[in-house]
Amino acid sequence: MKTNVNELRRLNDAELQKQLDELYQEQFNLRFQNASGQVANQNRFKIVRRQIARIKTLQRERELANAAAKQGGA
Repeated sequence: MKTNVNELRRLNDAELQKQLDELYQEQFNLRFQNASGQVANQNRFKIVRRQIARIKTLQRERELANAAAKQGGA
C-alpha cells in the first residue's frame, strides 16, 4: 500500500480507485475480525481510515481541477 501522498499523486485515476477498493475491503475485514475478537493490530483501523481519506481527497482535487479546466476552456 502506498502511504505517501506524493506517491499517490503519481497514480492515475484507475489505480487510485483500485487502491480505494482494496482499502474498503481491508476495512471490512478489520471490522469483521474485530467483531469476532481476532484483530491483531487495533492501530490499523486508523491507518486505513486515513488512507481512504487521502485517496478521496485526491480524487476530489482532480475532479475540481477537471471542472475548472472545462470551464476555462469553454
